[in-house]
Amino acid sequence: MGVPFEALLPYGIMLAMFGITGAGLSKIRHMQNGGKRARHSVDAWDRIYSKVIPTNAAKLFNADLKTVMDRDRRLTGYLRGQTDNPSAPLGFELNNPWRVRLAIPIIILKSRAREENYLSFLVPMCTYLANS
Repeated sequence: MGVPFEALLPYGIMLAMFGITGAGLSKIRHMQNGGKRARHSVDAWDRIYSKVIPTNAAKLFNADLKTVMDRDRRLTGYLRGQTDNPSAPLGFELNNPWRVRLAIPIIILKSRAREENYLSFLVPMCTYLANS
């Protein structure tokens, strides 16, 4: 004795909805990546963890975890975008994701205090950085 097809309709509807949802999510992910397939297992070149950058430095610089991919996004507009242009577009030199604070140059300058006259170098530099 066979199974009536009406009993299998809910399973067919569920299977169709899973297929439509999966295809829709795949298409959205494809469009978000600029027409490329989604990336899996991003390697160490494309991302920098806090293991590579010390925790204090990452906090000071506000370092992004996917530095190279973020640079590509800033260049092309897509996270996966790449360009073969050897020169950066105009305005890219001002588009830096690392926000350097006044504390970093002071630390560097303090380390150079043994080599140079500390005050003659530190005061003009701090004045310049505070005004910029």
